Amino acid sequence: MARDDHRAASEAAVAVPPSLEGLLHEFRGCFSAWTFPVFSALACGLVSQTARRTVCGMLVGAGLSQTWSHHRAHRFFSHARWSIEQISAVLSRLVVRLLVAADAPVVVAIDDTLFHRRGPKVHAASWFHDGSAVGKAKIGYGNNWVILAIVVRLPILDRPLALPVGFALVRKNSKDSSRLALARRLVEALVTALPDRTVHVVADSAYAGKTLRGLPGSVTWTTRLRSNASLYELAPPRTGKRGRPRQKGAKLASLAVLAEKAAFTEATVTRYGQTTTVSVAVLRCLWYGVFAPQEVQVVFVRDRSKSGYDVTLVTTDLAASAAEVVGRYAERWSIEVAIEDAKQTGGVGQARNRLEKAVERTVPFGLVVNSLALCWYATAGHDPGDVQTARALAPWYRDKAQPSVLDIFAKLRRVIIAAQFRREDPGPATPQEIGVIRLAWENAAA
Repeated sequence: MARDDHRAASEAAVAVPPSLEGLLHEFRGCFSAWTFPVFSALACGLVSQTARRTVCGMLVGAGLSQTWSHHRAHRFFSHARWSIEQISAVLSRLVVRLLVAADAPVVVAIDDTLFHRRGPKVHAASWFHDGSAVGKAKIGYGNNWVILAIVVRLPILDRPLALPVGFALVRKNSKDSSRLALARRLVEALVTALPDRTVHVVADSAYAGKTLRGLPGSVTWTTRLRSNASLYELAPPRTGKRGRPRQKGAKLASLAVLAEKAAFTEATVTRYGQTTTVSVAVLRCLWYGVFAPQEVQVVFVRDRSKSGYDVTLVTTDLAASAAEVVGRYAERWSIEVAIEDAKQTGGVGQARNRLEKAVERTVPFGLVVNSLALCWYATAGHDPGDVQTARALAPWYRDKAQPSVLDIFAKLRRVIIAAQFRREDPGPATPQEIGVIRLAWENAAA
């Protein structure tokens, strides 16, 4: 068989559900004629595979292990020409277009996580902080990734959902060793992809430093204020005298003293799926060590304590109310959930690549597929009867009222399996095909 004929036969073996094909086609311009079918096949294979989601496992999940050489799948990650930055930009625009209202700001959550690896030859692998590690020494060996996710709210869920769209690999002893610098780079790339949208960034206290000075005008940054932060009054008016005008006012007292003197008022906030009433106090000042002369808004939150404060938040968004700042920061938790779902349900990080390009691409590829699966369900896959179906399979979950990420992946897996085994010829299925479909369907319910 000629090479072109063999390739044509290989492409014909890729079965993509029509409801998913439209989403995958959005990325057609990111790939060549050779790599796009591989991208589509491995994306379907990652979702439909219930065993290990290695590169070969993706090929098996796509039903192409007997048709394609495994080298084709491995070279897609290690040598093929395509850019994860370009894919990230396309995915960002797709998520915002489908799931964010046209007049609403884009809320973005940023965090980093460790994907455990072994071996000294794994590109960029090193010892990093690992909050999930057992014991006092919270460290682990592997690849550390900074992840940017767009936070959306869907009518089918009562909690915010974070969809990872931006990815940066931390490399120790290089220009990419600072997680904060990588986070800013991801935000600037998102602003370039969404030039007409306001972006509200939320991150924990680790993502605050001088690197945040001079952010684009369309970006606000909200984080938790460190307890030892040095705050200053706003810069005094210019005196008209010669010399450089003052950039900051007098230094303020410690947060504990400021909270004791602050006037707290009650505010109704929605966070973590609940609507509660908390006491808040607002202070306009400068966090000069981080944002230099840019004015910020500090929000003291008193929830359980009768005096002092429980949490202090800081934001560059001066137009937001205290309740909005508290609720926005609470949405940061959605990226923690998204990372856990990606690892536990989506199989991200199970591939064992070592080469530079393969390491830099495989984890982002898996996160992109996870985000596409959620987009698919929100736009084409949801059915009101999904929850009843899930409860029928597991009746002990009596309080289940909404689909979980596991339910979403299971449904997309079934749709992909159905597309893989739907044949064009009208002949009856063979006993071997029936057995394969039955096993695959049972695995899809896992």
